[in-house]
Amino acid sequence: WQEKRGLRELRVLENLKNTIFETNEHILPKCEQAMHDNLNEAFKRLQAANDMIHRLQEREHEEMKLQADKLMAREEECVAHWEELMKEQRNKQAEVDEEHRKAMERLKEQYSEMEKELAKYVSF
Repeated sequence: WQEKRGLRELRVLENLKNTIFETNEHILPKCEQAMHDNLNEAFKRLQAANDMIHRLQEREHEEMKLQADKLMAREEECVAHWEELMKEQRNKQAEVDEEHRKAMERLKEQYSEMEKELAKYVSF
């Protein structure tokens, strides 16, 4: 009876040894290879995603730079337009001032003439 039990245990141990050997020799290398292949594939996909994101960021950066350049050009254009407008306004102001000065001179002359005419009539 003990002998049968010993043989059964021996067979169980032998089966366990065979299972461990099969696992170590065949299953583990297959699992390692599958894991390695999957990790390589995941790494390649991540690398491709990183490259795409990098290109996208470069495009966004270029677009932002282009927009900033356009904005700067527009700002410079506005400043130039403002300066031209202010120059025109100063010229118009000078013209108006000159017209005003001339009108004032004419009025002074006119009033002076009127005063002389009035002085003629007052002396009678």
